[in-house]
Amino acid sequence: MEFSTRRFLSEMGIREVFAQNLKSLRQARGLSQEELAHRAEVDRTYISSLERCIYGASIDVVDRLAKVLDVDSADLLKRPVDAREA
Repeated sequence: MEFSTRRFLSEMGIREVFAQNLKSLRQARGLSQEELAHRAEVDRTYISSLERCIYGASIDVVDRLAKVLDVDSADLLKRPVDAREA
């Protein structure tokens, strides 16, 4: 990974980290925004807004989304790690 990419990842705000992780995990599980929203009991437009960093999620919503995605809540908030640094 180039220095500029590493620097960008380290400078990402928590909303950007959450948005990236949410979208990545949702897609990895083959869920549409609609299906994730239905299972987490939130509106589809809210999921879209979270993934675009328009809104920040409450801790309760983070918990519900994590349960639907079958991950720990903390996994939605973890910054990406450069494989060479791990």
